[in-house]
Amino acid sequence: MGMLLGVDIGTSATKALLCDGKGKVLATAGVEYPIYTPRPGWSEQDPLDWWGATIKATRAVCKKAKKKPSQITGVGLSGQMHGSVFLGDGMKPLRRALLWNDQRTAAECEEITLRAGGRRRLISMVNNVALTGFTAPKILWLRNHEPKTYDKVKHVLLPKDYIRYCLTGEYAAEVSDAAGTLLLDVKKRKWHRGLLSKLQIDPALLPPVYESVEVSGAVNRAASKATGIPEGTPVVGGAGDQPAGAIGNGIVRAGIVSSTMGTSGVIYAHADRPVPNPEGTLQSFCHAVPGKWCVFGCMLAAGGSLQWLRNTLFAEEVARARRAKKDPGVVYGQMIAEAERAVPGCDNLFFLPYLTGERCPYPDPHARGAWVGLEVRHDRAAMIRAVLEGITFGMRDQITLMRGAGVKVTEVRAGGGGAQSAFWRQLQADMYDANVVTINTSEGAAYGVALLAATATGEFKSVEEACGKAIKITETRKPNAKMVRLYDHRYPHFQQLYASLKGNFEEMAAL
Repeated sequence: MGMLLGVDIGTSATKALLCDGKGKVLATAGVEYPIYTPRPGWSEQDPLDWWGATIKATRAVCKKAKKKPSQITGVGLSGQMHGSVFLGDGMKPLRRALLWNDQRTAAECEEITLRAGGRRRLISMVNNVALTGFTAPKILWLRNHEPKTYDKVKHVLLPKDYIRYCLTGEYAAEVSDAAGTLLLDVKKRKWHRGLLSKLQIDPALLPPVYESVEVSGAVNRAASKATGIPEGTPVVGGAGDQPAGAIGNGIVRAGIVSSTMGTSGVIYAHADRPVPNPEGTLQSFCHAVPGKWCVFGCMLAAGGSLQWLRNTLFAEEVARARRAKKDPGVVYGQMIAEAERAVPGCDNLFFLPYLTGERCPYPDPHARGAWVGLEVRHDRAAMIRAVLEGITFGMRDQITLMRGAGVKVTEVRAGGGGAQSAFWRQLQADMYDANVVTINTSEGAAYGVALLAATATGEFKSVEEACGKAIKITETRKPNAKMVRLYDHRYPHFQQLYASLKGNFEEMAAL
């Protein structure tokens, strides 16, 4: 039986996970690194930090599991989607990578839409609209604003694919992550040559595209020396963090969706065929399951809103936890316990969770956060609960769009921060009007790509078999009819607030 390594290049840290050939998790480890924001709305990281973290996390997870890196028989890679790594020759990037939540490319999104022949023509080519987070606008931004650097670019890689290059020396991408560049023909699962031509992007800058379970290369000598993984170990295509997380949650058949709250918040659904996306409000991509597709939405500040609240209103509690050498994450439990004391609906207090702009359902980089309806009777508990309700309303926006597109939602598998609290799981069940379940693992993307590696190396016959054997439901939360009625009543008012304030947000951005 093999030992599989899953590596997830996250926004805040790289996570490594080891599992055995049956999918049993042996250990996890993580290594953090900084985010750079040289200007408002900009978000960058140094890809060399990802590689250093991958080396450290790999050795740390093996030590934690009391295993040797030499026992690893397959590697799966995941990572934050849409990020842009610009390379010349060799491992050193030409500049810091532009991340998924970078908002500098509004003008380039307009340029792409114009060059493509309009919004609907663009959707017909790649099944999605141009969003500031996607990769294609970042390529154009570099060409428009840093032409000397652009002239040196020979390869454009996504975050996990940069790590693949460091491990194997191979330039490669895979369909689920490549779909998030806005340059992939999602239906045909290959680069869209016609759009590349319209955008005047040389196809040679982009790597070959694989399916997620295909072997894309093997660990080379230099990477073996750095990580301890045996030279020649196969590295599979892997997946972007959202498709990989969906595999880790068992989202491999219709009707089951995932609700994952990290920094961002994503509702993800499996599809047996490409999902029409005529308005471009959702993302319709290739799934990490060969020959299957997916549809999902992404709000930019789900867990990020709660983290902001913790760091702002609970700074003293965070400092106290650190002085006691405790994980500052314990403060979240205190916050949610306080929120439970507030009445549902927070006495008509709403929170708009648009702290870093928004992506779904409003592709608006100027959107901003707000408490609306504050009165003297509102206390801190009400403000916390309003944030939790606002985040969950934002996730409901995505489910509403999916149901409108004909996607079945019979079961929601909770992941990330939204799965850690029984209170928040029940809140989701009430707002989504669907059963919300938890499963026997919460490891997400790193686990998903470890299962892909297990499938590629013959431990399982298919991705569906891997998920069916390794993933089990541990709890089900059913919606409370009374709370469903309450939130159904409040939801249209939440939606109206963005519509009412949109013009104000634009005016504030202009200031």
